[in-house]
Amino acid sequence: MSAPARRRLGSGGVEVTELSFGAAGIGNLYSPITDDQAATALDHAWTAGIRYFDTAPHYGLGLSERRLGEALRGRDRSSYVLSTKVGRILEPVAEVSGDDLADGGFAVPRTHRRVWDFSADGVRRSLDASLTRLGVDRVDVVFLHDPDDHGEEAFREGYPALEKLRSEGVVGAIGAGMNQAEMLTRFVRDTDVDAVLCAGRYTLLDHRALAELLPAASARGASVVIGGVFNSGLLADPRPGARFDYTEAPPELLARARALAAVAERHGTTLRAAALAFPFGHAAVASVLVGIHAPEQVTDAAAQFAAPVPAGFWQEIRERGLLPEGVPLPGDARVPAPRDIRDDMTGPVPGRDRP
Repeated sequence: MSAPARRRLGSGGVEVTELSFGAAGIGNLYSPITDDQAATALDHAWTAGIRYFDTAPHYGLGLSERRLGEALRGRDRSSYVLSTKVGRILEPVAEVSGDDLADGGFAVPRTHRRVWDFSADGVRRSLDASLTRLGVDRVDVVFLHDPDDHGEEAFREGYPALEKLRSEGVVGAIGAGMNQAEMLTRFVRDTDVDAVLCAGRYTLLDHRALAELLPAASARGASVVIGGVFNSGLLADPRPGARFDYTEAPPELLARARALAAVAERHGTTLRAAALAFPFGHAAVASVLVGIHAPEQVTDAAAQFAAPVPAGFWQEIRERGLLPEGVPLPGDARVPAPRDIRDDMTGPVPGRDRP
């Protein structure tokens, strides 16, 4: 099995593997795992050739960052890409009581509380704390994390703080990560982000990012990292009771996913392989981020990602109306790569001619 290829984030120098490791799971998302289990999962990811790892303070109240840093310690720092997020400050609580499942969804003791903070000072404090938990002197990418209800502060203070960190060489690439496409489109159009992380909005079942975000990214030479390609599990295993966007999937979506799975089986592939391949129909997409917390999940994700999806699968789901006309398919040549668009521009992209 060959290692995943690499793609550049925007016009900068950070390159990520097309298949990347989402580290929320090793922060005990929904259920606990041990330190050894987390380390084994990360070892399997490394063996599979994954070299892009994404985490956040939010994940397990810092547990994900600590476990990720420990697992990567001793490896050549220049050989992998590390991203984390800012926007939530972790403040210790006076008395530990209960767990974080109700508040954050993580099976960890409630040792800290999350405080929203997209101020310039908050960005720096958050990043400094993340570096300590990770045990590294730098991260490659920093995303503003879920600024949905804090947009004005994020644009007014948080983003300029990230831009300054990039200009100082503290980080290599900057952007925002959200579960929506609309505000990410604003980041792409109105700022100089290198990349955005869009979770759940560009999948076989949800194409909202195609309306504006992906075209805007191509036009500005920015990249998009796609998370949530399985839409919380429905596109991994479309059985009754499967989740879509963190809640039980409605009947119509379950039926659609099962129909996609049946077509995949007829063509000798799997729904999981198709879900992983689908985003790369648009060349603005640089990587798919898969939430992983167990070795068998790594093995399966790498195998499914490497497996070619027959052209007949894509043709049939389009003919049957399971994928709308106009949605680009893997292998389509209609969407030029972001770097080609930038090379063909006659004038500078605003804000991108930085030293």
